[in-house]
Amino acid sequence: MTESTIKVALLGAGTVGSQVARILTEDRDELAQRIGGTPELIGIAVRSVDTPRDYKAADALYTTDAESLIDRADVVIELTGGLEPAKTRILHALAAVKHVVSGNKALIAAHGAELMTAARQSGAQFSFEAAVAGAIPILRPLRDSLAGDHITRVLGIMNGTTNFMLDAMDARGADFDEVLAEAQRLGYAEADPTADVEGHDAAAKAAIVASLAFHSEFHIDDVHCTGISDITADDVTAAANDGYVIKLLSVCERDGEGVNIRVNPALIPRSHPLASVHDAYNAVFVESRDAGELMFYGPGAGGAPTASAVMGDFVSLARRSVLGGPGVPDYSYLGLAATSLSNVVSRYTVGLEVRDQLGVLAKIANVFAEHGVSIETMHQAKHREREDTAGDHATIRIVTHKTSNEDLRSTIAELTSLPTVYNVTSVIQVEG
Repeated sequence: MTESTIKVALLGAGTVGSQVARILTEDRDELAQRIGGTPELIGIAVRSVDTPRDYKAADALYTTDAESLIDRADVVIELTGGLEPAKTRILHALAAVKHVVSGNKALIAAHGAELMTAARQSGAQFSFEAAVAGAIPILRPLRDSLAGDHITRVLGIMNGTTNFMLDAMDARGADFDEVLAEAQRLGYAEADPTADVEGHDAAAKAAIVASLAFHSEFHIDDVHCTGISDITADDVTAAANDGYVIKLLSVCERDGEGVNIRVNPALIPRSHPLASVHDAYNAVFVESRDAGELMFYGPGAGGAPTASAVMGDFVSLARRSVLGGPGVPDYSYLGLAATSLSNVVSRYTVGLEVRDQLGVLAKIANVFAEHGVSIETMHQAKHREREDTAGDHATIRIVTHKTSNEDLRSTIAELTSLPTVYNVTSVIQVEG
C-alpha cells in the first residue's frame, strides 16, 4: 500500500456489496481525506457479471476471477456470505498480507479464531464489525472502548426479522404464520426463514459478541439456541397482560469460571429499554463493572446501514496502515469455556393445558414444590371443550421465582407424565 493509493478488491455485489461499491465510488475524495490515502476500487468479484444490481458500477470492474483480484489488492472486502469459498479467499488474502474486512457472520462464528490467528501470523488486519447488528457499532466498543473494563453480561435483540414478527404479534394480536408471511412479503424474511425464526442467525452473532466481550474463543456450537416458531398469539397476549413483551434475546454472561451463551425467547418488562425496540431494529445492552449499563440501538440489517459498518472498518484499518500502525491484536487470552444451561438461574413462565377438575392445580403445585421450584403466580386463562378428551380443559399459566434451568426441566418432565396434563404449551424465560 502506498501513501497515495489503496487498492480495494470487493468480493460480492449483493444488497450490501452494491452499497459499498457506491460509497467507494461516490465518496472517494472524502474518504481520501479521512484516510490519508485515496481508495481505488480495482474490481468486484461476482458469480455472474450480468446479474442486475441495486447500484451499477463501471462494467470493467466486474469479474468472476476473485483470486487474481485479491492478488492485486491492498484491502479485500468480503461480502459473499457462506463458509466457502469465503474462508479460502480470506485465508489467501491474509497469507499475502492483504487486509480484510468481512461482514460474514456465519464464517466468523464458525472459524473466527482460525482467521484471527492467520491475520496475527501474517501481520495483516482482519475486521468484521458488519457481522453483528448491521449499522450498530458494537464490536469496536467491546474490543476497544471497554477494553479497560470488565464486562459481565451482554444481552440484545440481534435479529431484525424476529423482532419485526414479535413486535407485530404484540401490537396487533396477530398469529405467527400471519406475521411470518408479512415479513416475507416485506423482504425481512427469506423464502426459507429457518435461520431467522429458529435463532441460528442470532446464535452466530452471539458467538462473535461473546468472543470479544469475554476475551475467549467461542463458536456457534457453543450457543444454546431456541427460536420463536413455538411462540403463539396466546403467549404474547398473556405476556402483555402481565406487563411484559416477548423478544428473541441473545444473552452472553459470566457463569462461574465460564461463559453461558444462549439465544431464546424471553419475557422482558415493558419498562426495560429493550422492550421499546420495535419493527426490524436491533439493540444490544451491555453490563460492565465500571461503566454500568450501556445500550446500542439502530437498524440491524439492510444494504446502506450494513455498508456503513463495513466502511467504518475499512477507513479504520486503511488509516492505520497508511500511518504504519500495527493491526488489531487478538484478545482471546482468557480461554474461558462455554457452560451448559443447567446452572442458569432465571424466572420462567410455563403454559399448561390441563383437565378442568378438582385437585389438578394442587397436584401441579406439588410437582413444582418437589423439584424445588417456587411458584410466584398461577392463573387460569380460559376454558373450552376439547374434541379429543371428555370434559372441559383449562389453560393455566405459571410464573416461577428464580430457579435453575436444571430444576425447571426436571419439573417439566414430570408434569408431562401426569394424566391430568394434556400439554405443556410453552416454557419461556423471564428476564429482568
